[in-house]
Amino acid sequence: MKRDELLDAAERLLAERGAQALTLATVAQTAGVSKGGLLYHFNSKEVLIRALVERLIADFDQLVGEHPPPGGPSGPPRTYTERYVHATFAALRTGRLRRWACVTGAAGDPDLLAPLREAMARWHSAELAGEPDPAVSEVVRLACEGVWEVATHAPGLYSPQHYDDLEQRLLAMLH
Repeated sequence: MKRDELLDAAERLLAERGAQALTLATVAQTAGVSKGGLLYHFNSKEVLIRALVERLIADFDQLVGEHPPPGGPSGPPRTYTERYVHATFAALRTGRLRRWACVTGAAGDPDLLAPLREAMARWHSAELAGEPDPAVSEVVRLACEGVWEVATHAPGLYSPQHYDDLEQRLLAMLH
């Protein structure tokens, strides 16, 4: 079994049964592998959780990088904050934000969230100097954090159309 399949099984377990159910034995059982097979990739629960956090960070970084300039490669470049907004709402639409709540909830040890704190610092300080209005860009990024919180803790609160409208409004604030 591949490493990502084991991480998928751990995320499913977290989403369905909560952080208290996350043990190496239950992850192995959920993945349909022996505990030894799981231990080959993750020799402790802490290593597993850190891998889950690191995968979430890489996933969001990939989403930020996936938003090319409007009009193709020859169009004007998107600012980092525009890409951040698009990535946030792409994560929302694909259900990826629910993964954040599950994984970060499992990381009871603050040290396990150190990579996330480092990523957040990077995401919120990235390229502000190149933004047309750095203060507005900062407010928009912080508003995205609020979207993450609402979408993960009260997923049915807003309709998909409301989120589409909110995304457009945040993008409009940047111009």
